[in-house]
Amino acid sequence: MTAEPTSADAVEQSEAARDDDGFLEVQYPEPHAERTKQLLKEHPEIKELFDTNPWTAVICVGVVGAQLGLAVWASTLPWWGIALLAYFVGAFLNNATYAIIHEASHKRIFRGQLGNEITGWIANFPQLLPTSSSFRKYHLKHHLYQGDPEYDADLATKKEAEFVGNSTFKKVIWQTFYPFFQAIRTRKFDDNGIVEFWDKWVIGNVVAQFAFLATFWYFAGSWAMLYLLLCFTFSMGLHPLSARLIQEHFVFDDEDNQETYSYYGPVNKLAMNVYHHNEHHDFPAVPWNNLPKLRQICSDVYEEELDYHTSLTKLWLKFLLDPSVTLFDRVTRDYYNGTVDRR
Repeated sequence: MTAEPTSADAVEQSEAARDDDGFLEVQYPEPHAERTKQLLKEHPEIKELFDTNPWTAVICVGVVGAQLGLAVWASTLPWWGIALLAYFVGAFLNNATYAIIHEASHKRIFRGQLGNEITGWIANFPQLLPTSSSFRKYHLKHHLYQGDPEYDADLATKKEAEFVGNSTFKKVIWQTFYPFFQAIRTRKFDDNGIVEFWDKWVIGNVVAQFAFLATFWYFAGSWAMLYLLLCFTFSMGLHPLSARLIQEHFVFDDEDNQETYSYYGPVNKLAMNVYHHNEHHDFPAVPWNNLPKLRQICSDVYEEELDYHTSLTKLWLKFLLDPSVTLFDRVTRDYYNGTVDRR
């Protein structure tokens, strides 16, 4: 489908241009805050969707239990059996644990922080690296300052984008080792004082994670750990699920510079609707189970006005094989120096 920019932003968006670093620089605020106000005015019933969902914690225990059970079973398989199980089953379970961590970061599971943090830690166990509590810090900044290189850790650095370029091989490397590229980005945020990394929640996450890893490795063995490592790698790397890294904020139409996209397809059922990304950015207070209801209420916007993706596999292959798609295809703006004011 073809999307048209909203009337409020049409003129401004037509003036977007590549900045000196190569990204699409704009002089207007991120679009979600304004759209939130507009949609609430037109559909005040949206507020009824604001909620928490404690059942997400139950789902978390089930998903993590299934993943760890498969890891133990995988230790009885040959290496190729472990790889196939990780690719076709485990990667999807790992993707679901990411969605749970995402819900916890927005306090959409319990009202208090403790319950959300602990649920995030449990969801984090199969992912090996202790990232749940630190993800919350950077992700909330991403919502507030979308597209600002000084605040948004979701945005690639110039050096990162230049390294990847339009090479298919380097795109595969970038996807496979994405957590490490993102970790390098966050060092800037720690150094300039925007984010204070270490606090009691991050320390608790690290202690809980390594206590789990040591215990699980001792009882389940190295092959079970290999399975978890492959699940983590596939969910981010050489797998259609890694299209999530592209789907969320890569620009695919330079004429309107739409900077957030949703994906509407069957994988949402296996990942608690985490791909309803426009809906989520517009209304972070809406838990995963209510995002399809939000989409239905505002279908004139999410399905008619805005572009969206319908195939993760098609998107993934386009990113890898199309040299015109690069890490520079992101909208940037300058909140940090006051060039752009937040609405």
